[in-house]
Amino acid sequence: MKPQPDDRQKAQAFDSYMKKILKYAARDHYGTMKRRGEREVSLSGLTGAELSELAITDKYFADEYAFDVLDWHVGVSDPDLGEALSELPSDKRDIILLSYFLDMTDKEIAERLKMANSTVAYRRTSTLKKLKKIMEENADE
Repeated sequence: MKPQPDDRQKAQAFDSYMKKILKYAARDHYGTMKRRGEREVSLSGLTGAELSELAITDKYFADEYAFDVLDWHVGVSDPDLGEALSELPSDKRDIILLSYFLDMTDKEIAERLKMANSTVAYRRTSTLKKLKKIMEENADE
Protein backbone atom coordinates (compact mmCIF):
# COMPACT_ATOMS: atom_id res chain seq x y z
CA MET A 1 0.00 0.00 0.00
CA LYS A 2 1.38 3.36 -1.02
CA PRO A 3 1.27 6.29 1.40
CA GLN A 4 -1.28 8.86 0.37
CA PRO A 5 -0.14 12.47 -0.13
CA ASP A 6 -2.47 13.46 2.69
CA ASP A 7 -0.75 10.97 5.06
CA ARG A 8 2.66 12.38 4.22
CA GLN A 9 1.48 15.91 4.97
CA LYS A 10 0.08 14.74 8.34
CA ALA A 11 3.40 13.03 9.17
CA GLN A 12 5.35 16.19 8.37
CA ALA A 13 2.96 18.31 10.45
CA PHE A 14 3.31 15.88 13.34
CA ASP A 15 7.11 15.90 12.99
CA SER A 16 7.17 19.71 13.02
CA TYR A 17 4.84 19.82 16.03
CA MET A 18 7.02 17.40 18.02
CA LYS A 19 10.19 19.35 17.22
CA LYS A 20 8.56 22.55 18.55
CA ILE A 21 7.49 20.76 21.72
CA LEU A 22 11.02 19.47 22.32
CA LYS A 23 12.53 22.89 21.57
CA TYR A 24 10.28 24.70 24.05
CA ALA A 25 10.63 21.98 26.69
CA ALA A 26 14.42 22.28 26.46
CA ARG A 27 14.17 26.09 26.70
CA ASP A 28 11.91 25.86 29.77
CA HIS A 29 14.28 23.38 31.43
CA TYR A 30 17.28 25.62 30.72
CA GLY A 31 15.44 28.65 32.18
CA THR A 32 14.43 26.68 35.28
CA MET A 33 17.99 25.53 35.86
CA LYS A 34 19.30 29.08 35.39
CA ARG A 35 16.80 30.52 37.91
CA ARG A 36 17.57 27.73 40.36
CA GLY A 37 21.30 28.37 40.02
CA GLU A 38 20.78 32.06 40.81
CA ARG A 39 18.76 31.34 43.96
CA GLU A 40 20.28 28.18 45.40
CA VAL A 41 23.55 27.98 47.26
CA SER A 42 25.67 24.87 47.59
CA LEU A 43 26.16 23.57 51.14
CA SER A 44 29.91 23.57 50.55
CA GLY A 45 29.72 27.32 49.93
CA LEU A 46 28.22 28.11 53.35
CA THR A 47 30.22 29.33 56.31
CA GLY A 48 30.27 27.48 59.63
CA ALA A 49 27.88 29.99 61.22
CA GLU A 50 25.38 29.60 58.36
CA LEU A 51 25.59 25.82 58.60
CA SER A 52 24.96 25.91 62.34
CA GLU A 53 21.76 27.90 61.72
CA LEU A 54 20.50 25.04 59.57
CA ALA A 55 21.34 22.40 62.17
CA ILE A 56 18.86 20.98 64.63
CA THR A 57 19.99 19.89 68.06
CA ASP A 58 18.09 17.15 69.83
CA LYS A 59 16.97 17.91 73.34
CA TYR A 60 16.75 15.05 75.76
CA PHE A 61 14.96 14.75 79.06
CA ALA A 62 18.30 14.47 80.86
CA ASP A 63 18.96 18.12 79.94
CA GLU A 64 15.95 19.45 81.83
CA TYR A 65 14.82 19.86 85.41
CA ALA A 66 11.78 17.73 86.24
CA PHE A 67 9.15 18.76 88.76
CA ASP A 68 6.02 16.87 89.78
CA VAL A 69 3.04 19.08 90.54
CA LEU A 70 -0.14 17.33 91.63
CA ASP A 71 -0.68 14.80 88.83
CA TRP A 72 1.47 16.54 86.21
CA HIS A 73 5.10 16.25 85.26
CA VAL A 74 6.62 19.64 84.36
CA GLY A 75 9.98 19.85 82.59
CA VAL A 76 12.06 23.04 82.61
CA SER A 77 14.74 23.10 79.94
CA ASP A 78 16.41 26.38 80.97
CA PRO A 79 19.17 25.44 83.44
CA ASP A 80 19.19 28.79 85.28
CA LEU A 81 15.44 28.80 85.80
CA GLY A 82 15.42 25.10 86.74
CA GLU A 83 18.12 25.65 89.36
CA ALA A 84 16.28 28.65 90.81
CA LEU A 85 12.97 26.77 90.92
CA SER A 86 14.60 23.84 92.70
CA GLU A 87 15.73 26.20 95.49
CA LEU A 88 12.15 27.31 96.21
CA PRO A 89 9.94 25.60 98.80
CA SER A 90 7.71 23.02 97.11
CA ASP A 91 4.39 24.68 97.98
CA LYS A 92 5.45 27.99 96.43
CA ARG A 93 7.15 26.31 93.48
CA ASP A 94 3.93 24.42 92.73
CA ILE A 95 1.99 27.69 92.41
CA ILE A 96 4.56 29.09 89.96
CA LEU A 97 4.62 25.91 87.89
CA LEU A 98 0.83 25.63 87.78
CA SER A 99 0.44 29.28 86.87
CA TYR A 100 3.15 29.76 84.25
CA PHE A 101 3.88 26.30 82.89
CA LEU A 102 0.39 24.79 82.97
CA ASP A 103 -1.46 28.08 82.30
CA MET A 104 -3.87 27.78 85.20
CA THR A 105 -5.70 30.75 86.65
CA ASP A 106 -5.50 31.66 90.34
CA LYS A 107 -9.02 30.31 90.82
CA GLU A 108 -8.11 26.92 89.30
CA ILE A 109 -4.95 26.72 91.38
CA ALA A 110 -6.87 27.62 94.55
CA GLU A 111 -9.42 24.87 93.87
CA ARG A 112 -6.74 22.24 93.29
CA LEU A 113 -4.58 23.23 96.26
CA LYS A 114 -7.58 23.93 98.50
CA MET A 115 -6.70 27.49 99.46
CA ALA A 116 -8.13 30.98 98.94
CA ASN A 117 -7.66 32.89 95.67
CA SER A 118 -6.03 35.77 97.51
CA THR A 119 -3.52 33.37 99.10
CA VAL A 120 -2.57 32.01 95.69
CA ALA A 121 -2.17 35.53 94.26
CA TYR A 122 -0.06 36.66 97.23
CA ARG A 123 2.17 33.58 97.14
CA ARG A 124 2.62 33.86 93.37
CA THR A 125 3.76 37.50 93.50
CA SER A 126 6.00 37.00 96.53
CA THR A 127 7.51 33.85 95.03
CA LEU A 128 8.22 35.66 91.76
CA LYS A 129 10.16 38.29 93.69
CA LYS A 130 12.10 35.58 95.51
CA LEU A 131 12.71 33.73 92.23
CA LYS A 132 14.07 36.92 90.66
CA LYS A 133 16.40 37.44 93.64
CA ILE A 134 17.69 33.84 93.44
CA MET A 135 18.34 34.12 89.70
CA GLU A 136 20.20 37.43 90.14
CA GLU A 137 22.37 35.89 92.87
CA ASN A 138 23.11 32.85 90.70
CA ALA A 139 23.98 35.11 87.75
CA ASP A 140 26.49 37.05 89.85
CA GLU A 141 28.37 33.85 90.83
